[in-house]
Amino acid sequence: MSNKINPIDAILSQHSIMLLDGALATELESHGCNLDDSLWSARVLLENPELIYQVHSDYFHAGADCAITASYQATVDGFSVRGIQEKEALELIKQTVLLARRARDDYWKKNTQTNRPKPLVVASVGPYGAYLADGSEYIGNYGITDETLAEFHRSRMSALIEAGADLLAFETIPSLQEAKVLDSLLRDFPETYAWLSFSLKNEKSISDGTKLADCAKLFEGSEQIAAIGINCAPVAVITGAIQELSRNTKKPILVYPNSGEIYSPETKTWSGQQLCSSFDIKSKEWYNAGARLIGGCCRTTPHHIEEISKTWRTS
Repeated sequence: MSNKINPIDAILSQHSIMLLDGALATELESHGCNLDDSLWSARVLLENPELIYQVHSDYFHAGADCAITASYQATVDGFSVRGIQEKEALELIKQTVLLARRARDDYWKKNTQTNRPKPLVVASVGPYGAYLADGSEYIGNYGITDETLAEFHRSRMSALIEAGADLLAFETIPSLQEAKVLDSLLRDFPETYAWLSFSLKNEKSISDGTKLADCAKLFEGSEQIAAIGINCAPVAVITGAIQELSRNTKKPILVYPNSGEIYSPETKTWSGQQLCSSFDIKSKEWYNAGARLIGGCCRTTPHHIEEISKTWRTS
């Protein structure tokens, strides 16, 4: 491990929380994008990349301390199905970082606040199941080898790092197998840190059934894993999951749940009631339970990030 500063520790040493952004894909949909596509938000990279820049900018103005890039479903394998060759695919993956960096730098030039850190560009590394586009990121039992997973993830990770990401986000990871592979790959890039965020079966288990406590213990010794937590989970299970993690890790805990609605991978639709309006209140509960990185996932918006920001930061 190099002497490079852990960017999450750097923020948390000066601020009580690191405020994450909210949904990218569902926010793009609210701007009129059709994401009914196996590439999901990566489709917008091909069709309207400036809109991705705009959404990142909106979150920075709302108070976010990071932008999570549009690379969740941007993979060499996924683009190849569209007839896009590897070289062009890797350039598109790098573009997700460059868009976020430009949005961050443009915002920061005009920022006069002294009560927040310079935002990070966090490169999304979505799970193998996201490429399958069949809801497998909420199940995790892929039935493939470690080598297949490593081959799938390696080139994307390399491209994101080369493009200048401050941090990687291993997010919506449904299985211990995939988490181990990603952690192992990370060691090939000793200058790079990542956060590790799981999808959940319930407040005590990740999607493949592995105990959340066991996951926390297993990665406790991984120096490059800068934070561990959960995302893309219902609000109702978040506090219990944080408590489970906080009993088993000293790493910073991150949470960015969905709006409160329930997603059906089979029909690709949302149902139930939005609870986003309570995120500012919930953020206090999550902080008290042990979370230090807090934001939103699917169906959350810049408005909800702004509400959390008002709770935690004064100008």
